[in-house]
Amino acid sequence: MKTAKLIVMYPTPTDLKTFERRYADEHVPMAVEKLVGKTRFVASLILSNTDKSAAQFHRIAEVYFPSLAELKACLNSPGGQETAQHAVEISSGGEPLFLISEVETFDF
Repeated sequence: MKTAKLIVMYPTPTDLKTFERRYADEHVPMAVEKLVGKTRFVASLILSNTDKSAAQFHRIAEVYFPSLAELKACLNSPGGQETAQHAVEISSGGEPLFLISEVETFDF
């Protein structure tokens, strides 16, 4: 069964310390509370590109949902809208990139 995922990619912030504080203290708790229907939240800190050069993005958040319909319902909800607006507000390196993905999992 295919599930769905919201991916939020944050450009490298101009003020790293402030971004990290707001991300941890404000944004993650907001996402946990207000993104209705999510089944999993993964927050990745990007260290570098594989060639060790500076990465274009600082953080990537992945929020999983049971279906594309539930993901879209969440994004259109007041909590989803508030959380997306907050992501834009705290992203001092430029507007984050929001992607919607269909997910197939292969276990080995």
